Amino acid sequence: MSFLRTYAYLDTDPVIQTGKVILRPAIGADYAQWAQLRSSSRAFLEPWEPTWPRDDLTKSSYRHRIRRYNKDMRDDYAYAFFVFCRQSGNLVGGLTISNVRRGVAQTCSLGYWVGQPYANQGYMSAAVNAAISFCFDSLRLHRIEAACLPVNEASRKLLLRCGFSQEGYARKYLKINGRWQDHLLFALLDADPPG
Repeated sequence: MSFLRTYAYLDTDPVIQTGKVILRPAIGADYAQWAQLRSSSRAFLEPWEPTWPRDDLTKSSYRHRIRRYNKDMRDDYAYAFFVFCRQSGNLVGGLTISNVRRGVAQTCSLGYWVGQPYANQGYMSAAVNAAISFCFDSLRLHRIEAACLPVNEASRKLLLRCGFSQEGYARKYLKINGRWQDHLLFALLDADPPG
């Protein structure tokens, strides 16, 4: 695995490469591939995500998303990555390190999605493991938090496989698919053994 950026406050965007995936910030040229994958995977993704705005897949909404991603990265608040298959170059999903909290916390939240054609093929496990290394080695964080719906068995197993520990159960934690829903809470510390 290689990091093409070694610390959060450098001027260049981070690119993370492993044997299976490449994680990099989204650019304008990714729009068509992103919109096609999200559109074709909509029914697969909607049960696990916030309600999609009506204009979610439009080019103007995408441009706004990219501007927000870039500002969040400059401000060391969040790091949004598209996940690509290293072999084919195809976009397979996305991963976000968000709500970066410095000071005494040194923590963040992890979220991810994978397009339906690429589910259960190891892409997201590779991406999450790469993000873990980036969080601890480059961002110098102490703790990574994640949450998933109790019925999302695939996500629960992924987090456990990547070394996260289940720490709790949060009632009506996030508004997913239009409803406040309970979530399982997970965390990984920099001192924990790798998954």
